[in-house]
Amino acid sequence: MATVLGTTQLHLDQANRLSEAGHTLDFHDGDGPIDRRELLARVSEAEALICLLTDRVDEEVLSAGRGLRIVANIAVGYENVDVEVARRLGIVVTNTPDVLTEATADLTFALLLAAARRIAEADRAVRDGRFPPWSLDQPLLGVDVHGATLGIVGMGRIGYAVARRGRLGFGMRVLYHNRTRNKVAEQEVAAECVPFDRLLAESDFVCVHVPQTEETRHLFDAGAFARMKPTAILVNAARGSVVDEAALADALEARTIAGAGLDVYENEPTVHPKLLELTERVVLAPHLGSATRETRHKMVELAVDNVLAVLAGDPPITPVN
Repeated sequence: MATVLGTTQLHLDQANRLSEAGHTLDFHDGDGPIDRRELLARVSEAEALICLLTDRVDEEVLSAGRGLRIVANIAVGYENVDVEVARRLGIVVTNTPDVLTEATADLTFALLLAAARRIAEADRAVRDGRFPPWSLDQPLLGVDVHGATLGIVGMGRIGYAVARRGRLGFGMRVLYHNRTRNKVAEQEVAAECVPFDRLLAESDFVCVHVPQTEETRHLFDAGAFARMKPTAILVNAARGSVVDEAALADALEARTIAGAGLDVYENEPTVHPKLLELTERVVLAPHLGSATRETRHKMVELAVDNVLAVLAGDPPITPVN
């Protein structure tokens, strides 16, 4: 049977599934991420690696894992894994799509609502004893979400889930920009496929749901912000590199756009210092898209499903190479 190396402790029931299949478990049990030297040393004895998006699984690691058969990434994204090298070495790479779609869509809409209705600012005001009196022009006035125009950049699984929430829950008009048309979204939520520039110009809320690629890096730059409404709010729960954080901070400071809700950052866990200084209609979360107990468990379960399949000689369930 095989040795399975995990860069993190798994849920007990999922670790038991591996043990019951006869595999030897070797999990990192430290408080922080696995040390690079530790990873290189321990992967040399493993046939399966279960890792996180924050673990860099590059050519050095893949080559050190001389007996590796599978890298199971507990994430939808897999930019942390050198997929081409893995393919060359005959190592299967898998991810965990679908199981975190609804949780990430929930978080996206939470950020949208929090920025629109200034929830984080209101919370701080109450805790600081600054309870504003009710008036027609009182501080912390927000903007309506219901009936507004929702622009979705990337109409995949998560983008479509956000579109459903906007259209069916808040009666929003839905625009989207995608490489291919999503006819299901067009039929179910009356989504309209439009060019990127038109989406920017007409949307009250712009939600980002594209993968991290060379083409999407800094898709939202100073030029994009200049084409958005000055009342618009940007929400990014996809990948940090899609947004030029310095340009976003400048756009918010100059009121080129009105606000932002961010769950991801270019250089996580570091956040651009100018963004940290901006509090009005700016909501920052620490990459919580899939952070529900149920969803994280499903992600681990799918990663273990992939490992068990490959080690048994069966095809992987959700391969990316």
